[in-house]
Amino acid sequence: MENAHLRLGLLEYVRITEKTSTRIRLRVDRYIGEDRQAHLLSVFGNDSDVGAITAAVHERATFNLAFPDGTTKDVSLGEHASCYKGAVTLPDRKHPVRHLLAVSQELHTNGSAGRTILLRYRREEAWAALVSFLGLPADPSWADHILQIVEEKRRIEELDGIGCQPVLISATTEEMLDWIGHGLRSQVLTFPGSNNPIRWPRFSIDSLIVPA
Repeated sequence: MENAHLRLGLLEYVRITEKTSTRIRLRVDRYIGEDRQAHLLSVFGNDSDVGAITAAVHERATFNLAFPDGTTKDVSLGEHASCYKGAVTLPDRKHPVRHLLAVSQELHTNGSAGRTILLRYRREEAWAALVSFLGLPADPSWADHILQIVEEKRRIEELDGIGCQPVLISATTEEMLDWIGHGLRSQVLTFPGSNNPIRWPRFSIDSLIVPA
């Protein structure tokens, strides 16, 4: 993509011991974070640098993250982070580029404790995610009513992001069920007219991860 480098962040890791000093820099194409807590980190580089960052994540190390606008922040993925490594083959390179996706424990159990993190906020997408993560008995047509309640209660918080516009929705299963029940009793919400499987809309992963 044209000018893609302008949308990338920069991750720096420095480790100093009595005998050695290590400094690694990797480009960041996706990031989700909440203050100093990183939830998702996607970086790419050579094999040795990606391996070193992977080890540092498991050691709960702190990294310096530079955002595309030039601001910086020290971040860490915390305890029990998960790492997934892969390789990307490029036509003009002899060796593949190594890729690392690191995920915090909270994002790995997304939706627990009434906290749901999304790559972006669109009502239809957010409702499908909340129903799935929170285990709600619901219908796609209820999205506008329930999420209007969520918006009015100011339960949606913007998070730090690179390559996405992440949000945190704070709502428990019990709260959602209460809002659904009230909507059904007041007949603002209605049950489906037939006893058939509910068909949810399909969302392309490309539409979620490709910047607008």
